[in-house]
Amino acid sequence: MTFSVEQILDFLPHRYPFLLVDRVLEMEKGKRIVGLKNVTFNEPYFQGHFPKLRVMPGVLIVEAMVQTAGILVYNSIDNPQDKLVFLSKIDRAKFRRPVVPGDQMRMEIDMPKLKNRFFKIMGKAYVGETLVAETEAMGSLVSRESLEELHERP
Repeated sequence: MTFSVEQILDFLPHRYPFLLVDRVLEMEKGKRIVGLKNVTFNEPYFQGHFPKLRVMPGVLIVEAMVQTAGILVYNSIDNPQDKLVFLSKIDRAKFRRPVVPGDQMRMEIDMPKLKNRFFKIMGKAYVGETLVAETEAMGSLVSRESLEELHERP
């Protein structure tokens, strides 16, 4: 199963400049997903990170992996339109090589656990065949309604 960026917009609430997944190459519901992020010179964070040696921030590499996992979660649950995916915990994040403009980052995410409101992922990011980052993370599903109620408080 593949998705274009237009289809990804149907799943994720993120929008430019914070949408960090450009395409889904493959997905096995409830188990695994592979997504792409095309890293361009025009990314807004490159203005300050770092102007003379542009490097994608590690936290955004992890965010790209978690957004990719979010697509998998939304496609693995009932009534995804009623839920939002939130990152709860990051473990064992390792950054092995910088990601720079012109790179195409491939995120390979395995989801060994999806139970009730919680899920666990194991993610790896590659440029070509080179492993550039990896992490384990946990997330939770929150009802959109409860979040809207939180925002309505005075």
